[in-house]
Amino acid sequence: MKKLLFIIDGLLSFLLIFTVLLLLVPVSLQIFSRYTDLIPRYMWTEEMSRFFFVWLIMLGATLGVREKMHFDVDFLPQLSDKVNRRLLFVCQFFMLIFSAVIFYWGIEFTQFGWNQTSELADMPMWWIFIAWPISGFLWMVFLLHHMFNPTGVDESLQQESAV
Repeated sequence: MKKLLFIIDGLLSFLLIFTVLLLLVPVSLQIFSRYTDLIPRYMWTEEMSRFFFVWLIMLGATLGVREKMHFDVDFLPQLSDKVNRRLLFVCQFFMLIFSAVIFYWGIEFTQFGWNQTSELADMPMWWIFIAWPISGFLWMVFLLHHMFNPTGVDESLQQESAV
């Protein structure tokens, strides 16, 4: 299981970096075409940059859950280690419920956009919408791993991440 999670973590890191690089292309074309007359003004660049940004957010959130880098707010005084572990488990349980909701409605969202295409790029919309169920599923996998890690030590803190 650890090896599979390590492979998924590496793939997510690669996809995140690749998405950032892909996002640079349409954004750069937008900027250069706006301020120079060297290249024509492309309409599809705004739409594609929006789509790449959606994937960037969902992949980044997934790695944030994997690396336990999501934000938290401490409003209780420092409690014992046993109580802190239980509170962390409860918080992760609620995050798991949220992830299941994102996964379920992400599938519905993807089915809704299955036969739709984007206006300018003429791209199937399910390519964008499928980011939600994929992220929701991976959030659940990573949260279950964090919740039921028998050693109590998280491998993500021990390994070198590309991000």
